[in-house]
Amino acid sequence: MKIRLFMLGKTRRPEMRAILDDYVKRISRSCPIEIAEVRDGDAALKKLDADRAATVILLDAAGKNFDSNALAKWLGELRDRGTRELIFLCGDADGFPENLRQRAHQKLSLSAMTFSHELARVMLAEQLYRAFAILSGSPYPK
Repeated sequence: MKIRLFMLGKTRRPEMRAILDDYVKRISRSCPIEIAEVRDGDAALKKLDADRAATVILLDAAGKNFDSNALAKWLGELRDRGTRELIFLCGDADGFPENLRQRAHQKLSLSAMTFSHELARVMLAEQLYRAFAILSGSPYPK
């Protein structure tokens, strides 16, 4: 299974980018992962249209809530069922246009609280890393 993080806008704060890149590097030991920063919703939609087979997950406060163990279980089930590619859509400060929301297969919430889009990206990457650590039996999540 391959994971792609589609991020509307850029991660401008260098300290957030460094943390994000660190988690992406860690995740890459468990599965292929890449980050694509796109200008806006239309650019993201074009990239999604080029890859119709991927499962698209939109980060949204109204989405499904998982604790870390449930997220790991969910990812493991997707992997074991043969999901080839997961794309996580991370919005910018303005959120998502409606046409991009409609393209998502599922919505995922990181928390009921509101976070900056840059911090949410880091939190997603950390939770994905934690999920793969849980699946592999690593002591990291303890």
